[in-house]
Amino acid sequence: MPQPALSPRTTRINRIAIGDSLRRSAARRPDKTALIAGERRYSYRELDAEVNRFANHLLGLGLGRGDTVATLCLNSCELVIAAYGIAKAGLVWVPINALLQGEALRYILGQVEAKLVIADDELLPRTWADIVALCPRLLVIPATGTPQAEGRQDPLFASALAGQPDTEPEVEIAGDDLAQIMYTSGTTARQKGVMVSHQAVYFASLANVIEADIRRDDVLAAVMPIFHCAQHTLLATTLGHNGTVVIVRRFEPEAFMGLVAAHRISWVFMLPMMYRALLDHPKRAGFALGSLRYCMYGMAPIDRATLNRLLAELCPTFSLGSGQTEAYPAACVFKPEFQRSKTGPYWGEPALIDDMAIMDDEGRLLPPGEVGELVMRGPNVMLGYYKDAEASAQASRFGWHHTGDLCRFDADGLLVFVDRKKDMIKTGGENVASITVETALLGHPAVANVVAVGLAHRHWIEAVTAFVVRKPDLAGTVDEAALIDFCKRQLGRHEVPKRIVFLDQLPATATGKIQKNVLRERYSGLYDGAPD
Repeated sequence: MPQPALSPRTTRINRIAIGDSLRRSAARRPDKTALIAGERRYSYRELDAEVNRFANHLLGLGLGRGDTVATLCLNSCELVIAAYGIAKAGLVWVPINALLQGEALRYILGQVEAKLVIADDELLPRTWADIVALCPRLLVIPATGTPQAEGRQDPLFASALAGQPDTEPEVEIAGDDLAQIMYTSGTTARQKGVMVSHQAVYFASLANVIEADIRRDDVLAAVMPIFHCAQHTLLATTLGHNGTVVIVRRFEPEAFMGLVAAHRISWVFMLPMMYRALLDHPKRAGFALGSLRYCMYGMAPIDRATLNRLLAELCPTFSLGSGQTEAYPAACVFKPEFQRSKTGPYWGEPALIDDMAIMDDEGRLLPPGEVGELVMRGPNVMLGYYKDAEASAQASRFGWHHTGDLCRFDADGLLVFVDRKKDMIKTGGENVASITVETALLGHPAVANVVAVGLAHRHWIEAVTAFVVRKPDLAGTVDEAALIDFCKRQLGRHEVPKRIVFLDQLPATATGKIQKNVLRERYSGLYDGAPD
């Protein structure tokens, strides 16, 4: 269909748009490799052309400003093309957690009224009925060759590109236009749709070049799911800076080490448990991993002993990146120069695009050293929660974005995380930060992962309770009494867990965030009938 003519007062002169950064990269380094996935490679020229084709396809369907396109996909080149194509068409991308199905999936599709869903074939057997019940159009990415539902032959992604012009469509886009609706992990309540603007992604990606030291010659591994803000922002940063991205569909330690060696991967963001899997892998010495230059972790802390080993044996540079969907990451970076000298739950320095402060419940900003809620302002902060004016107003009280995190600034101006406001354990008249308990237990050599929560107790109000995953090869070396005794040597009396429950794995979202709400609900009666 014909594209609308630009008005004389077009914002194209000074606009901020996600897709523009890819076009500029293609103009600067057209023949440089942008994406690698298995045997497939896209140069910047080829990637930008495919994105333009997809954007033209979307507009050809009659979609227009404000229309939503949802994706239910694991990492792939097609997902990257789709995300950028949606942005260039001026539409709204709704990336959905690939683990969702049933009521949770229907809730999102129904709330955003998706006009098109793009889904991996391997995810369709458990989601197809929910999708087609709520969305008139489905486009399938043939990632694995999984057969479609009997009697259905939905179009494949490649058909959307065939015959489309590779010229970029002229679409009016402003920096504060809605670009994405990204749903929160739902670790404490029903997922909320976070409205992310073009400028939020754009400014965060520019800041990451500096804050996370992403260079033009870096080869970045996209290991974490692109449907999550952390990996998406790093994808946007790398492609906007002419780096190369290696797409990793699923993390498997040995296969990943093979990718590092084959493509000389230099920059990676992963969960602490993934780094531990590499560190302890029996075949690690057989892979050339010397290209690793910069490693970032997030979502959970790394204990000091493990971090020291990682720095000595895997990569000389580690940092911690923090942020949230509501404040496009990285909003804060605990940089390499502090990793060896500062101990504790540090989040580090605010990103150069963000103001951060500590606020009490009455809206007063607190001085360094005092604990309160972390609040922030900056161009990477969300537009609000989709169709939830009350939650949006609550999150922007006193003219600041409220993160829900309790923090303090130390004497050097570095941010220290205390706890989520909802996760602070109130026991016997004392406040216990769950991360304090978790960090202590992670220091035990037999502990692979741990989470601490407060569970109802008739005497203590809440009893500090730890859920522990033991390392398989050391599981028989430690029991509950031994770990509680270990905690007594590390923690204050009120911080020592009343019980330690051993699990094979902790409930988590697809991005690795532990679902404490699931544990609280599942073990709500743990102390029923317990003596005072």
